[in-house]
Amino acid sequence: MAEIVLMPKLSDTMTEGVVAEWHKKVGDKVESGDLLAEIESDKATMEFESFQEGVLLHIGIEAGATAPVDSILAILGDEGEDVTAILEEAKKKPAESDKIEATPKADAPVAPKTPVAPTPIPAPVESSAPKTASSAPAVLNDGKIVASPLARKLAEEKNIPLSQVPGSGDGGRIVKRDIENFIPGGVVNTSESFYEEGLNSMRKVIGQRLSESKFSAPHFYLTQSIDMDNAMVARKAIIEAKGTKVSFNDMVLKATAKALKKHPGVNCSFLGDRVRYNDHVHIGVAMAVENGLLVPVVRFADQKSLQDISAEVKDYSVRAKDNKLTPDDWAGSTFTVSNLGMFGIESFTSIINSPDAAIMAIGGIKQVPVVKNNEIVPGNIMKVTLSCDHRAVDGAVGAAFLLTFKQILENPVLMYEL
Repeated sequence: MAEIVLMPKLSDTMTEGVVAEWHKKVGDKVESGDLLAEIESDKATMEFESFQEGVLLHIGIEAGATAPVDSILAILGDEGEDVTAILEEAKKKPAESDKIEATPKADAPVAPKTPVAPTPIPAPVESSAPKTASSAPAVLNDGKIVASPLARKLAEEKNIPLSQVPGSGDGGRIVKRDIENFIPGGVVNTSESFYEEGLNSMRKVIGQRLSESKFSAPHFYLTQSIDMDNAMVARKAIIEAKGTKVSFNDMVLKATAKALKKHPGVNCSFLGDRVRYNDHVHIGVAMAVENGLLVPVVRFADQKSLQDISAEVKDYSVRAKDNKLTPDDWAGSTFTVSNLGMFGIESFTSIINSPDAAIMAIGGIKQVPVVKNNEIVPGNIMKVTLSCDHRAVDGAVGAAFLLTFKQILENPVLMYEL
C-alpha cells in the first residue's frame, strides 16, 4: 500500500525546505534507514533517511525546488502501484503550513526559539573581474587542501583540480562559487560582470529573527576593557601542564559561565509577558559557516572544565563546517557570546539572540600603552561589549556582571574556585 513521505520540519523555525539532492530515483527500492534525500532547512543541509520502505513511486519536490513543511516529498509503495488518487486527494487538502497556529496560553511552557547568528559576518565581496589561478588555495599542515564538501563534489563533476582553484572563503577555503567561477589557465576576462543569488533558507531566517530582535528589543550597550596579561600567562601554563591547547575564546566562555552563575539577572530570557531567570547556564557560541551563521550551545558550561569546553567547541566547529549540526545542538541558549577577535576586530556590538536578554561581543587582544604603578608600560587589552534587552536587564545589573567577568579574566585562578 502506498505511503506518503512529507517534507520534514527540521527545526522549530522551519516553514519551508529545499531539496538539495535526491539519492534515490523513481523506481528504486527503498529500505527503512536508506538515505532518501538531502534537505536544506533554515539552518543547515541535513541528510533525510526514510522511515518507510517500498518502491519510490513518485517524487513530489524536484532537486533545487522549495516547498512548505508537510508538502508531499515522495510516495513509496508496491511496484507499479497507481498513486493518481493519492495526489488528487492531497490537492484538495490545505497545506499544514497554511493553518493558523493557536496562540499558546500564558502558563504553557515556551519552547526555546532556534538561535541564529547574533551579528552576521558579511560574505566576501566578489570582484567584478574573475580571480586568476595565481592565488593559492588554503592548505593544512598535512598538505590537504581546505574546501567545502559541496565544492569538492562540484570540482569532481567538472574534473577541476582543487590545487588550481583560488579559495575565497575564510582562510582561503574553497567554496561553491570558486568552482563555478573557475577559469582554466587563469585567463582574465576584463569585461564587467556580476551574479546574483536568491536568499537561502538560513539567510532568510537570520534576516527575519535579527530584525525582530533589533527593532522590538530596546538594546543598550556596555563596554569594558580587560587587562589580559595574566590570562596570557595562565593560558601558556595550562597548555604546558595539561598538554591541551586551549584558546582565549575557551577562557572567555569559562569566565562568562562563572559570572552568569553569580549574576542570574543577566542569565535570563524575555518571554513577552514575563522574564525567565535561568539557574542553568547554556552559552551559545556564534560560528560562521559557508551560508551564514549558527549558534551551537555549550550546556551547563559553569559545571565544565576549561578543557571540556575547549573540546566541545572544537567539535561544534568541525561539525558546523560540515553541516553536521542538529537542531538539538543549537537550541536552548540562555546567553550568547560572539567573538570576532580572531579577525583583528578591536570592538563591535552584537544583536541579541532572542529570547536571550543579553549577548557579549568579544574583540581582539591589542597591545597598547597602559599605566601601571604610575609608569607607562606595554599592556594587552581586550574590549568586550555587552548588549542588553532593557525590558529584562537594567544597566547596573549588566555592569555588575561585566565587573565580575573582568575580575575573573584578570585573575584566572578564579575560574577554578568552587
